[in-house]
Amino acid sequence: MAGDVAREALRARVRAMPWTVRLQLRALEAGVDATQRRDGTINRFLFSLLVDRQAPANPARPDALGVRSVDVTVDASTGVRARVYFSSAPTATDTEPSPRPVIVYFHGGGFTYFSAATRPYDALCRTICRETGAIVVSVSYRLAPEHRFPAAYDDGEAALRYLATNGLPAEIPVRADLARCFLAGDSAGANIAHHIAQRWTAAATPPPIRLAGLLLLAAYFGGVDRTESELALEGVAPIVNLRRSDFWWKAFLPEGADRNHPAAHVTGEAGPEPELPEAFPPAMVVVGGLDPLQDYGRQYAAMLRRKGKEVRVVEFPDAVHAFYFFPVLPDTGKLVAEIKAFVESIAPEPIA
Repeated sequence: MAGDVAREALRARVRAMPWTVRLQLRALEAGVDATQRRDGTINRFLFSLLVDRQAPANPARPDALGVRSVDVTVDASTGVRARVYFSSAPTATDTEPSPRPVIVYFHGGGFTYFSAATRPYDALCRTICRETGAIVVSVSYRLAPEHRFPAAYDDGEAALRYLATNGLPAEIPVRADLARCFLAGDSAGANIAHHIAQRWTAAATPPPIRLAGLLLLAAYFGGVDRTESELALEGVAPIVNLRRSDFWWKAFLPEGADRNHPAAHVTGEAGPEPELPEAFPPAMVVVGGLDPLQDYGRQYAAMLRRKGKEVRVVEFPDAVHAFYFFPVLPDTGKLVAEIKAFVESIAPEPIA
């Protein structure tokens, strides 16, 4: 009885969102479910038709936010591309032309859906670019199940190496401060950002890139054992449920691997904690109180603290998974303000 009362209270909190948001979330769920085949593959044509509306780049003219974007090829051999967002207008704290921090962003989608051009991600990256003054590089990594682990991680690392080797395209009239390079992502993209940070700081990093921070939104980690938040929000919260999550992990992880694989389970409860190099950057971890993944976010932050790493947890008690898709939600504006504050709080370090 108490459990039924608690579940109904959670449903009431979800229903408190604007009906337009709830309708769009249901449409997204329907599109995902309709395109997941029983054999573990995805009907990509149908998904693009039903759900995945694409936004074009605008290299010549700024949009209403004063932001322009350019599509670049990161690796011709794999087809990996990125969309680079920039604003040539000075921000309130940038009255003189100066190098801008760089935010390399990895979109979510359970490793299986979306791209940098997907409209909600294009809009989010434009907003982050404008509000932070940063150059945002949004990576379209290869998707599972066609490209399983570690393809997405390889593509993320390739994006950093592209920046280190090539810098920004010539048509971008602003300078990048590669000593202030942030890795960011939501859901599966947050998972990718963590693993790329781990790889990059463990290797002999080619100058001039130095990772200054991690921005992880609704991070998609996992494990064989279900968490309290996964169980409590099953059938209540939109987008992420146990069936879909299991489909995504099976699509991404190596054949035969379970959810305790190191790609999924990074918090130490089901095995050894990850080795984090000394240069592993400070992190901001964003947790939604109506997101089934919230326990993994808190466990991840606790693991970072045990390893002696700087971490800041930002909680939005009434936020569902992917709330940042919807500018109408007040928490979306608050999130962008938190991202801006985090980026501004980390000063550049001199490169030897």
